[in-house]
Amino acid sequence: MHRMDQAEYRAFLTQTPHTMQVATVSENGRPHVAPVWFALDGDTIVFTTGSATAKARHIRWNPWVSLCVDDERPPFSFVTIEGTATLSDNLDDLLHWATVIGGRYMGAERAEEYGKRNAVPGELLVHVTPVRIIAEANIAE
Repeated sequence: MHRMDQAEYRAFLTQTPHTMQVATVSENGRPHVAPVWFALDGDTIVFTTGSATAKARHIRWNPWVSLCVDDERPPFSFVTIEGTATLSDNLDDLLHWATVIGGRYMGAERAEEYGKRNAVPGELLVHVTPVRIIAEANIAE
């Protein structure tokens, strides 16, 4: 096992499209975790969500989130990120990032389809600015 450096964890987050788990906390203190597709914008993590989802409601109330991306295959690796999230309903930005994310997970030939499907009124773009990152590679070795 070894701690990944910045280049290693960025490669881990970008090379293979793993699903990311997003953890938020409700106003009454109950935790909530949901899977999302994501991309990187520099050091910022970007994903989309519906404006009426628990994630969006919780982020409006408390912008702190925890994120986890893991590789379930031996020898197992993971990246966890604590950070603050901002929400945007800018449809141009949403179309750009929904297309990038759709292409990342579904392939370039379907990127535009997924971008248009997910860049509609009622959807939001989420940017997470990392504050703390823990990244471990090959934890079973």
